[in-house]
Amino acid sequence: MTDPAPSGSTPRAGDGPVHRRRSAAYAVAAVLLLAPFVALLWVSSYAKDDPRLWGFPFFYWYQFLWVLLASLFTYTAYRLVRATERTRARLTDRSEP
Repeated sequence: MTDPAPSGSTPRAGDGPVHRRRSAAYAVAAVLLLAPFVALLWVSSYAKDDPRLWGFPFFYWYQFLWVLLASLFTYTAYRLVRATERTRARLTDRSEP
């Protein structure tokens, strides 16, 4: 094994990768990605006929609404994670000599 710090020197607090910990954006992205699964797996919450929307039973239009919401949530989660990764990359590039 190799010693990361030369003998006689002490490692500085600023050494190492910047922001190793995951940010809150990852938690928000996880919630956004889990919401459609939870909403659609809980069938008893939408297994009913009323209220109707343009003649369609609630059962159908609720599921179709989640198709649109799931795509919006997925896009939002992607943008959050992508922005976090870009910020992390910029901070890492600045910290290197």
